[in-house]
Amino acid sequence: MAVIEQIRCGCVNSYLIENQGRAILVDTGRMGAEKKILDMCQKTKVELILLTHGHFDHVQNTAYLADVLKVPVAMHQADIPLLKDNRKVPIYHQGLLAMLVAEVAEKNSEKNRIPEFVPDIYLHDGDPLHEYGIDAKVMELPGHTSGSIGLDIEEQHFIAGDAVMNLFYPGLSMIYQDRELMVESAQKISALGKRKIYFGHGNPVENREWSRTGI
Repeated sequence: MAVIEQIRCGCVNSYLIENQGRAILVDTGRMGAEKKILDMCQKTKVELILLTHGHFDHVQNTAYLADVLKVPVAMHQADIPLLKDNRKVPIYHQGLLAMLVAEVAEKNSEKNRIPEFVPDIYLHDGDPLHEYGIDAKVMELPGHTSGSIGLDIEEQHFIAGDAVMNLFYPGLSMIYQDRELMVESAQKISALGKRKIYFGHGNPVENREWSRTGI
């Protein structure tokens, strides 16, 4: 049975999924958290870095960690443009609180670069990860970004990235590229049934009807 370790890096989370001494690191956080994440990774055998999407706060330490750990990087190909510059892809929001989040995200994107790396693996819906020691499948969750993905682990746990959020409260993502796709992706998560949901921002909660919560 896999153990999921939440690595809190300020307001963003990375996750270490471990099973019998083999592990996958999900997301790499912002610069400044790389040593904390590396310390966690060195307690086990990380075999893959998986990125839920291409926003800088989820990928900024990827080049460093991939080099030190000597492991491949996997993500969805649709988010490759974000790795060059998050500002190249517009984000939208709805509501006053979401507007404030969008403003902060835009300002942070202006001053935070992503050290260059090239993914080794491009993931698709339904891809299994058992070759890395983890009983999990990839789920495509476009909306927050075009290439957002989640990870269904042992049909008990689900890492959602920013497809849904718990930044201030559990609900739909507060910023997005395509609202309609975001809602559809949230409905896909709801349809999984009983799962513990792990977010890119905030603490885990039980699965629910996400299209009726948040914005």
